[in-house]
This record gives sequence, structure tokens and C-alpha cells, in this order.
Amino acid sequence: MNNLIFLTTGADATGAGYSLPMMIIWIVLMGAVFYFMAIRPQKKQQRALEALISTLEPGDSVLTTGGFYGVIIDVMEEVIIVEFGNNKNCRIPMKKTAVVEVEKPGAAQTESSK
Repeated sequence: MNNLIFLTTGADATGAGYSLPMMIIWIVLMGAVFYFMAIRPQKKQQRALEALISTLEPGDSVLTTGGFYGVIIDVMEEVIIVEFGNNKNCRIPMKKTAVVEVEKPGAAQTESSK
């Protein structure tokens, strides 16, 4: 019985030296997978949204995060004024970050002429 206890403790001592580098390699690999699956695509999407927001101009048709379609009336530093529907009295100021999609007025004409 005593021999069995000594054999198991001896195996743990030799295995511990091997498992530490493998554990570090697995942690690094999991970190790399997490970076390429989560962080990198999110940064790419954020850059695309910032580029979209920087091109906002009066007259552009936009889709907001609330799901409303409207036309930009005025563009300020952080705020845009959007007109919804045909009612000229329905103008709402909102942050630029509330815009999800932008359709330029010239782009609709070029697509319809094809």
C-alpha cells in the first residue's frame, strides 16, 4: 500500500513540469482565438460606423436605431436634425450615433437607372 502512494506522488511531481508550459500555450491560444473572434470584428464594425457618421450631410436618407426612416435637415457637431415622414413639423434632434444606415440621394438615382 505504501508503494502505491509513493508511485502516485512521484507521477504528479514529474507531470507538473510538463503541464505548466502546456497550460501557458493553451491560455495564449485561447487569448488569440478570443481576439480574432470577438475584439477584432467589433473594432472593424466601430470604424465602419465612425466612417458612416462622418459622411452625414443634409438631404441624406437615414435609418435610426429605433427603426425610423427620415431625412437629415441639419448636421451639427454631435447632433443631427431628422425630419420623419411628409409632415414638416416632425423634426427631431438626435445624436449622430443613433444612425444605423445612410442612403445618399445620388446613389438611389444611379441604381434606378441601371
